[in-house]
Amino acid sequence: MTTMNERAWAVADAIEADAERLRVHVGRVAGTRVIDCGGAVTGSLRAGVLMARACLADLAEVEIVPGEFGPAVQVWTDDPVRACLGSQYAGWQVKGEHFFGMGSGPMRAAAGREEVLKELGIHEAPPCAVGVIETRKHPTEEVVSGIVGKLPSEVEKLTLLVAPASSMAGTIQVVARSVETALHKLHELKFDVRQVLSGHGVAPLPPVAAEELVAIGRTNDAILYGGRVTLWVRADDEVIDAVGPKVPSSGSKDHGSLFADLFARYGDFYKIDPLLFSPAEVTFVNLKTGRARTFGKCEPSLLRKSFLGE
Repeated sequence: MTTMNERAWAVADAIEADAERLRVHVGRVAGTRVIDCGGAVTGSLRAGVLMARACLADLAEVEIVPGEFGPAVQVWTDDPVRACLGSQYAGWQVKGEHFFGMGSGPMRAAAGREEVLKELGIHEAPPCAVGVIETRKHPTEEVVSGIVGKLPSEVEKLTLLVAPASSMAGTIQVVARSVETALHKLHELKFDVRQVLSGHGVAPLPPVAAEELVAIGRTNDAILYGGRVTLWVRADDEVIDAVGPKVPSSGSKDHGSLFADLFARYGDFYKIDPLLFSPAEVTFVNLKTGRARTFGKCEPSLLRKSFLGE
């Protein structure tokens, strides 16, 4: 069976093969392939879609589709737990001297150090590893060595794709996390996410911001107040009824404030209520009973304020 990292590696190869058209740059740092999709380069919409696919271990489809507020990012997968929690979730804080970035991608499954991976039994020892880092800076030799040191000995080569949220590609890869946020919220609420068999999500693609904090605010708001997710599950209706109202972002005490305002209020990303990070609207389609329930709703006025300042 092809590992998640090998699947993502094939996507990275496709990006490198078409680097000029995608407006990306491919370089090497300490023997590691580093693909800049939007830091020191312009990047592109297509680079963002491929970056998101690599982040999902190519276990999901990612597309730009028409939406209520212009273009939107659509994601769907029939392997949601591995694609989203085993790969896409940004659970690896990549640190170095004068360097910090949120790390995601299937390299997490290779390292296998996070509690969520241990709880779900997700781990692999692949011949290669692929990571995605939200950052404008290129990782240094120190940063690369730190990542390599956490990977199993079976890993012979590493690729890192990098882009900040304030870039075309970076904006797309963040907004492509609608299904992932719903899965992670369910896991935090002690729902057995292995009962989720398929997932579909769509969230509006905000204008690319010139400043990183503004970009982080817009991309988070896109999901918090404009993300719609449908999950096909096999569970008891009573369980869905109990957990459902808590899953959308409206289940958080911080709901209703723009993300940038929350960041300014708390001064620390990690002080924001973790239960806020989920889509605006979540629908459960229960394959066990044929019943569907929708919880939460989108907030168009907040999206206009976030995206356009209206």
